[in-house]
Order: sequence, then structure tokens, then C-alpha cells
Amino acid sequence: MDIKYKFMRFRKIAGIISISLFIISILSLTFRGLSLGLDFSGGTLIEVSYETPVPLETIRNTLQANGYADSQVVNFGTNLDVLIKVADQDGNSSIGENIFNILNEAGISGELKRVEFVGPQVGEELRDQGGLGMIVALFMILFYVAFRFQYKFALGAVTALGHDVVIILGLFSIFGWDFDLTVLAALLAVIGYSLNDTIVVSDRIRENFRTERVLEPIDMIDLSLNQTLARTIITSLTTLLVLFALFIFGGELIRGFSLALILGVLIGTYSSIYVVANMLMSLTLVQDDLAVPEPEGADFDGMP
Repeated sequence: MDIKYKFMRFRKIAGIISISLFIISILSLTFRGLSLGLDFSGGTLIEVSYETPVPLETIRNTLQANGYADSQVVNFGTNLDVLIKVADQDGNSSIGENIFNILNEAGISGELKRVEFVGPQVGEELRDQGGLGMIVALFMILFYVAFRFQYKFALGAVTALGHDVVIILGLFSIFGWDFDLTVLAALLAVIGYSLNDTIVVSDRIRENFRTERVLEPIDMIDLSLNQTLARTIITSLTTLLVLFALFIFGGELIRGFSLALILGVLIGTYSSIYVVANMLMSLTLVQDDLAVPEPEGADFDGMP
């Protein structure tokens, strides 16, 4: 049996890298936190439409000069529609009208399409419910994989998923990228994508442990990873092509969503190879763990 790539040869290096990134992410989330978007922090969203394109920098400078330095200004759909997000300021629901008047007075007049106000209490509920949903999803995955395979695979799968989510959150914390509901949705999608990869690899490992009797566990895992490598690469590349297109051409509104998914695909592909397999090696997975139990009474078959 030809094992082209010895993935497990580098498992200790991969383990050090994963643990280091995990610790750095936890520290950043603890002391720096996330840059929460309007969905979680609360604030006002204003959509303005113009007949001719208006430079976004002009709008930003105007708002900054009038006390709205932290406002976010992006195009919405086309370059004729502008979306302005302003963080909560003591629950003042009249901010939208004030900003529209400021722009008119500065000669940047347009048509006010909508004003939406999200209170900080609603933002906190969205954040808490989203986090709870993610935790529930991880526990359900733990039970499913334990039932479908074996508890060692379940621990490996949940460790890999937790590894992926924490590192993505850590990157958003370190670089100060906005974390909003679209990014939270991307994290849940990452859990599903990474789990799919993990299930494919785990299924191949289980089958090889049951059928190949001459290889050591480390060689069995290497063989399984080699057999699923082509599928993993093709799936990841085709997914990344779509995500990079969304990131480049999709506009500001879904940039965080596509960025989180890009990171999730890259980190998830890595974790399905190294984190899951590393956990199985650490938990000393052996053939007896996956042996098919003999039916009750099999020893008496053929006896009178």
C-alpha cells in the first residue's frame, strides 16, 4: 500500500502551531475583545440614495467634522446607494435624521431611503442567542459523531471545530475586523463545512482500521489522509474560488461574511487533517476500538 505523503510525521509541529494560535486567540479575545458591529453594539443605520456617485471619503470627512468619527460609510448594492452605520449614542433614535440634515447642509443631498435603530439591549440579546446557538451546535455534533463513529472521533471532531471557531474569532479580534451577524452566520457555516471534512476523513480512517490489519495506527491514518486528499483539495479550491469572488466583488456588506468563510475553509481543511488525526493519535486509537462486535451466539453457530 503506497503512502505518498507522511502527514503524521509533522503532527508535533502542527500541534505546537495549533496550540500557539489557540492561546494567542484566547488572550486577544480576553484582553482586546471583538470589534462588535451595529447588530451587537446597537446604533443607527441610514440608507441614502444619490442621482450621481458621491465619494465615500467626502461623506466620512463630513460626518467626522460633525462629531460622528466612528461612523461606517459603505456602498450598498450600487455606487449610487450609501449605507451609513453609527454606533449607539445613549439610545438617541433621532441620529438618522440629524445625519441626513448634516449631509444636506454640506451639499451632499440625496434621498433618504430608510433609517433603522437597534438598541443596545437588542444587540446584547442577538449576541447571547448567537453564542448559545453555536454552543448547542457543538454539543449536538459531539453526540452525533460519538453515535456515528466512536467517542474518540467525537472528541477529535469537537476539538477541531472549537479550534477553528476560536482561531477565526481570534483573528477578528487581533486585526480589529467588525464582528456582526453575517460573521456569526459564517461561523455556523464553517462548523458545518469543517464537520463535513472531518466526517469524510473519520469514515475513511474507520474503514481502514477495520480492513487493514498489517499497518501501524500512524500508517493507517496517513493512508486514510492520502486517500481523501484529492477530494479535500478539490472541495476546498472550488469553495475558495466562490468565496474570493464574493470577497472581491460582493461589496462591503458581505465582506466580513466572505472573509470569515475564507478563513474557515483554510483553517477547517488544516484541522480535518492535523487536529482530528492528532487527537486520535493522542487518544491512542487502536483497531480494537473499531472492531465490529460479533453477533450474540455466534460462537455456537453450526453446533448441534
